[in-house]
This record gives sequence, C-alpha cells and structure tokens, in this order.
Amino acid sequence: MDYKAMIIGGWGYMLIGFVAAYLLGSVNTAVIVTRIATKGKKDIREMGSGNAGFTNVLRSVGKGPAILTIVCDLLKSVIAVILGGIMFYLASKGYDNVDAIVRIGKYLCGFFCILGHSYPLYFRFKGGKGIVSAAGMMLVADWRVFLMIITTFLIVFIISKIISLASITCAALFPVYTFVLTFFIDKMNFGYTGWYVFLCTAAAFGIAVFVIIKHSSNIGRLLRGEEKKITAKKSK
Repeated sequence: MDYKAMIIGGWGYMLIGFVAAYLLGSVNTAVIVTRIATKGKKDIREMGSGNAGFTNVLRSVGKGPAILTIVCDLLKSVIAVILGGIMFYLASKGYDNVDAIVRIGKYLCGFFCILGHSYPLYFRFKGGKGIVSAAGMMLVADWRVFLMIITTFLIVFIISKIISLASITCAALFPVYTFVLTFFIDKMNFGYTGWYVFLCTAAAFGIAVFVIIKHSSNIGRLLRGEEKKITAKKSK
C-alpha cells in the first residue's frame, strides 16, 4: 500500500476529518451542563478541581448532571470518530487495505476530538482531560481495545475507588493493548501490514502520553497519598 500517495491524494478529506473532530470535541459538555444546572451562575472550571470533566461535575454539581456529561462526551467522540472514518474511507478510494486506512483515520480523528475536549475553541481553550472522549474513540476505532480498557478501569477503580488512578492506568496500557491486538491478531492472522500496526500503536501512544500529561497534578497527589476517593454531591 502506498501510504504516501494516499496521504497526498486524500489530504482534503483527512483535513476535514481532523477539523470536524476538533470542533466536535470543543463542545465541552461539563461546562454547558453546569451552566444549565446552576442557571448560568457557575462555571465548572471555577469549582472543585477546576477540571471541565465528568469527575468534577459529579463531585461539584451532582449525579444527574454528571451522567448527562459522560453520555454527551461519549456521544460526541463517537460521532467525531465515525465521521473521521468516513473521511478516511473517501481518501482511501483506489487503494488496498481500506479497512486498515479507515481504522488509522479513526485513531487520528479521535485524538483531535480529545484535543478539542481538552482545549475547546468555544470555551477559551480550557477544558477537561479527555478520558471519556478517549473511551468513545476506542469504542468506534477498535471495540476489542475498548473492552480491555473498560475491564482494566473497573478492576482498578473497584480496588482503589480513585478514578484518576484507573484513568492513568488505562492510558498507560492503551498503546500496549493496541499493539498486542494489531500485531498478534490483525497482522499475523489477517495480513495487515507493519505500517498499520505502527500507525495504530503510535496514535494510541500519542493519546496515552497526552492523557497522562493532563493528569500530572493527579499523579502528584497520588504519590503524596492525597488523591481523594470518589464521592458525589447530591443533586438538588
């Protein structure tokens, strides 16, 4: 497969996918839901940990808004990644291994959605840490990785009751799971190329590094034994 020719010939479609994914990711649900729940009086970025994400909404606003936040963040990521897959499909017409190209596109567009969530264009580039958006990307890009990540998250969370620890663990294992599945199953059994394995794993690694860096303050609190276990504020 001539990846270079495909990239040059389909750059327009791919650019549309990246931009659309970033703009969808920029719709930060935590900010919107908190404003609605507080009738415009509060900004989630000025409450609790200051993070515009599910966990802070749960602790600072309540269960109902938190559930709405996680559903909408997951949905926007799913839509962004599906759209990205369509754009990469259009970009790959006439080339072999279209399925591989589309999956790579889903990983890349998922990254741009996470980037938008963390640095939203519509909210002064101050957003969340991208965990739920990353989960939505995994669900569409590779459901096998999604199942492994969700299982890991639940095990760590049930044992520790600390969402950040479970999130960081999953982020660290994301490229590992991706490599194992793409190399030992896709490449060895279905004839996918080494480039496919490399690009999927590289995209997963990039997302993992980004998410872990966004959790740097949580890592500091974990090392000091100061990270709080999950508690929810009761919705009024």
